[in-house]
Amino acid sequence: MLGATVAPSFAADKIIVKIAGMKPEGEPETVGMKLFAKYVMEASNGKYDVRVFPNSQLGKEDAYIAQTRKGIIQICATGTQTSSLFPAMAMLETPMLYDNLEHAHRAMNGETFKLINKGFPEKSGLTMMNAFPLGFRHFYTKKEIKSIDDLKGLRMRVPNIPLYVEFAKQLGQSGQPMPFAEVPSALDQGTIDGGDSPFSDITALKMYEITKNITLSGHILVIHSLYINNDFFNNLPAEDKKIFTDAAKHSAEDVWKMAAETEKKAVEEITKGGGKISTPSPEFKAALVKAGQGTWKLFYDTVPNAKEILDSVKQYQ
Repeated sequence: MLGATVAPSFAADKIIVKIAGMKPEGEPETVGMKLFAKYVMEASNGKYDVRVFPNSQLGKEDAYIAQTRKGIIQICATGTQTSSLFPAMAMLETPMLYDNLEHAHRAMNGETFKLINKGFPEKSGLTMMNAFPLGFRHFYTKKEIKSIDDLKGLRMRVPNIPLYVEFAKQLGQSGQPMPFAEVPSALDQGTIDGGDSPFSDITALKMYEITKNITLSGHILVIHSLYINNDFFNNLPAEDKKIFTDAAKHSAEDVWKMAAETEKKAVEEITKGGGKISTPSPEFKAALVKAGQGTWKLFYDTVPNAKEILDSVKQYQ
């Protein structure tokens, strides 16, 4: 356990619950947090006043994760940042692991989710309540990409995460770690040739106006989750714990249902905005799978049950 038992705050006989996130309004993470808050407040008849703070209002990601572990914040939304606490969490975004959203949805509702979480609460002081998609990452580039060879040698922006850097290396790219907010200027200056992001980020910054070519590679599914402080969660009355658990499940399901429609709308926006969308050939896709599997060695070195996790995904195809 981390720190003392969490004592919730009260305001007008309501228990205040704070949820911190990093994404702006309208993005899947923020939508998921707000739906969770709505479901908890409705099911508890207002006993809990769940307050949502998106867009890094309560600090940057590392900071609000730390505050959630201490119980200063009760719940936070984040992705594989928690792998610094527990390496298995990085496997939520294993390259080329899922065939499509439906495949990933089944795995996250099944054994794969449980195996990734095995031992996490005891190690981190947090409980992972759900898993929901922000979307598949796709390449955006200045030049058209028709084959795996067209990706080789490109200077591509990547998040500063070892797994992403290794995937770029497996593709023969020069991975350039930098914050996403710096990407437009880096493209303008010619520092990079492109990058990869979910549709939500591509459309938010209108990347298709800077790099016309969008390749539907779908090489990594970005998955975020709600994490709740263990002390706070474990001290809830049984009936309230069920309310929180059910709300987490229902809000995640809502985001999964929205994901396919979000991708469809993004394709329409990109096309109307002058972007060119291409779908990889079967040969191209097979080469991406091979490169993705080349990164899996990172998991074997750090996650004791990595093979069991990877094998578990196959049953949901």
